[in-house]
Amino acid sequence: MGIRELFFPKKRDFFGMMVAHARKTCEGMGALYEFIQDTTPENGERVDTLEREADELRKHLVTELNSAFITPIDREDIFAMSQAVDDMIDYAKSTVEEVRLFKIEPNNYLVKMIEALSNMSKLIEEAIEKMEKKPLESHELATKAKKAENFIEHRYREGLAELFEAQDVIKTLKYREVYRHLSNAADRGDAVADIIQRVSVKIS
Repeated sequence: MGIRELFFPKKRDFFGMMVAHARKTCEGMGALYEFIQDTTPENGERVDTLEREADELRKHLVTELNSAFITPIDREDIFAMSQAVDDMIDYAKSTVEEVRLFKIEPNNYLVKMIEALSNMSKLIEEAIEKMEKKPLESHELATKAKKAENFIEHRYREGLAELFEAQDVIKTLKYREVYRHLSNAADRGDAVADIIQRVSVKIS
């Protein structure tokens, strides 16, 4: 860092970068929902493309974060939030890959979990967008996102229970892997919501 930046730090729009990253992840979750309803190669590639674009947005954010002298909120919170958001779309990509690899036939549990993940990502995007100027609304949206995580976890357990009852070992192993990706994505969304709530309390 040069002397000039020390005294006249470059203004970086970290909230804008976080929103852009969350929005791209939200697009990815929407694309995953389209894919699970119509598992064409084109729909799968759309998820892959959005995951790569989200990665690039996060790389840019982290680069800016590493060189910033001042950040609007704790840099650890920015880093952790962006990591968790990125993990969500990474799990979306893994879901597509294993649905293809294992030749998974979409069922109601998959559709409902992915629909809830898509809705959760929308809430997270909106919560991040409001975090700077409307922290109380941001906190409320994060609370709603956490409720989506609870819904997904319930569907995850119900789906596993049904698989075990069927006593088809190969099918159980295949579907369990895909279910797990969705459960993990929900866990990461819950982690984002926790950070949003914590930051919103600090700002308000």
